[in-house]
Parts: sequence; C-alpha cells; structure tokens
Amino acid sequence: MAIISSKTPPNPEEKPSKSGTKSVKSPAQQGQLPLTDKPTVVGQPPPQKAPDAPELLQADRQPEENAKQEEKIRPQSIDEYIGQRDLKEVLTIAIQAAKGRGESLDHLLLYGPPGLGKTTMSLILAEAMGVNCQITSAPSIERPRDIVGLLMKLQPGDLLFIDEIHRLSRVAEELLYPAMEDFRIDITLGKGQGARTQSLKLPRFTLVGATTKIGALTSPLRDRFGLIQRLRFYEIDELTQIILRSSELFRTEISQAGAEEIARRARGTPRIANRLLRRVRDYIQVKNHPRIEQAIAAEALSLFNVDPCGLDWTDRRMLTVMIERFNGGPVGLETMAASTGEDAQTIEEVYEPYLLQIGYLSRTPRGRIATPAAWKHLGYEPPTQQLPLLS
Repeated sequence: MAIISSKTPPNPEEKPSKSGTKSVKSPAQQGQLPLTDKPTVVGQPPPQKAPDAPELLQADRQPEENAKQEEKIRPQSIDEYIGQRDLKEVLTIAIQAAKGRGESLDHLLLYGPPGLGKTTMSLILAEAMGVNCQITSAPSIERPRDIVGLLMKLQPGDLLFIDEIHRLSRVAEELLYPAMEDFRIDITLGKGQGARTQSLKLPRFTLVGATTKIGALTSPLRDRFGLIQRLRFYEIDELTQIILRSSELFRTEISQAGAEEIARRARGTPRIANRLLRRVRDYIQVKNHPRIEQAIAAEALSLFNVDPCGLDWTDRRMLTVMIERFNGGPVGLETMAASTGEDAQTIEEVYEPYLLQIGYLSRTPRGRIATPAAWKHLGYEPPTQQLPLLS
C-alpha cells in the first residue's frame, strides 16, 4: 500500500464512494510515479541497495558460534576429561563391567567442592553408556509429584542426575528408597479410609547424586549408593592443560607460561580457571595484544584483583584486618564480621575454606589466627608472640 503525504493537494475529480469515504488515487495511478511491485513513500529518497548479506549473516552467526564454543568446554568423553585420575579409573571399570553384563550402572554419589566437574562427569557417563541423562537439582523438587514425574519419564538404562542432593526434602528422599533398591515407586491414591497404596514398576536406571556436603546426607540415602567417589582439587599442570584446551575452543592464542600463570591463580578449580581465562581474553582483545603471555596474564589478573595465590580483594582484606588490628589473632568470628563488614556465615562458608586449604588461616579453640605464611604473603614480618583471644 502506498503512503501519501498529508501535504498532497486533493484531486477535484475524486468522487465519493457508496460507503461515504473518498476513493483516493495513489501518485502512481495519477501518473506522478511509475508503477512498481514495492510500496513507495512520497517525500523520501528511493530505498538504497542492501549491504552485502554475508557480512550481516556473519555478524548474526557470531553469537551462535560463541555459544557453541562455550558448550564445548565440557569434555565429551573420559579420555578428554583432564584430571581426577583415580576417579576415571574406577568409573572406566564400572562402565566396562556394566556394558559387558548388559546392565545399567550402579548408583553413584559424587562429592567435593563446587566447580570440580561433577555435572560434567555425569554427562560423560551417560555418553559412555549410550543413554539419556536427565539433570535436575534438589531445591527444584518441592513436592512428591515432582520426583514421581521425573522417575516415570525415565527409559531403561537412563541416568538421573540430582545436584545438591543433600537438600532433598524428607518426602522426596523416602520416595527414592524403593526406586533405588527395587526400581519401583509407591504412590498413595485417595484419602482417608478409602486411601490405598499402589506400586508402579520403574525401568532400571542409574541415579547420580552430587553434593558439596556429604555429611548432610542421611545414612539411609547415602548407603543406597553403590559407588561413592570424591573429587579432589586440581594440580597446576592439570589446570594448565584445561586452560590450553579451552583457549583453542575460544580461538585465543596463549603461551604455555601464560596458561600456567592463570592456573596458579585458579584455586585448583577448573570453573575458576575458565572464568579467569575469559577475563584475560577480554583484556587482550581490548588492549590489542596478539596472544596471552605470562606478563600480560599477570597484568590482567592484577587488574581484576586476583593475586598470584588466587586471593581476591576480600581475602586479602580479611587477613590484613587480622594482622593490623589484632596482631594476627586469635580473633573471634563475630569480631571479624564486625571489623570487615561481612556476614559471619559468609566468612565461614565462602572465604575461610580456601584460606584454610592453602595454610594462610588457622582455626583454634580461641579463635582464628593468621599464619606466618599469610604475614609473608602480604609483606609483613611475622611476630614472635601473638595476642590472646579478642571477641
């Protein structure tokens, strides 16, 4: 439909239509403009030729390609999985034995700190067994019908992965007991005196549970897992291999020394290593560096307040407050929270574990103490005697 400018003078030869509205001729019909298949706007220049399509399509496809690269960070097989040598040997034997007997894998419980690859390992297991993997998390299973729906959708041999399984509700956990042992589920139909229990058969499946707090699992649930394996922190050489592999997927050039520099600051966790690699990649892109070298990686991570030991600004502030105000401790948790402005639970669950792991913090019955290694790391001279507990 043509668009007519409001300033166009009316045609005196126009005749009103039967409906009472005027029939307006377009400029093309009046001989002012040539007839074309496409609408033309009066008062505007003719449409320009569209730019080359390949450039636009390439710009549109770029985010999709980046998303696919992000997905490929997870290894697809046990051979591609770097680190966790003992765990891989155990699972390789379990996979070969189960496939040789034509059975499903035994139920598996993976525990350890976050970011070490528990979800990735479950996907690898499903791929190795040639079955589907359904992924969920315990907090999302709020009602009994949620777990029933998950179990009823499983096919023979499928793998059900439940993250943070220690947070399952009591009712959902009890529904899992017969499902894990006898591959059946008991549901109650009706209410009151007319209520009855009906058992539904389930196909043989594999439950893989992941948790960061294995002590929070109840004994009945923990004992029903045939395999219980712990994921440990990664060594620097293992993280270096992971960073080199991820840089290839990111199409980012990096030297061996640059990968080692990032690995030293990754706290022994692949998830943190890949996150730091992304930040350094952004840095060299903006600064127009051709590749990630050791000096450039150190410069970029210093900008993001990540020091050579992996400590961030909050970690160093906690240790600095303990050293400067309390002579290194011992100091109570509540006092530390008030002095740093952080929540006591956040300090205990987020910051203290890594400081304890690397030996920069010590817990004693009298309070927290900054170790001599922490003094030296921050550039202080360790004292020969520390103050009594302050709280």
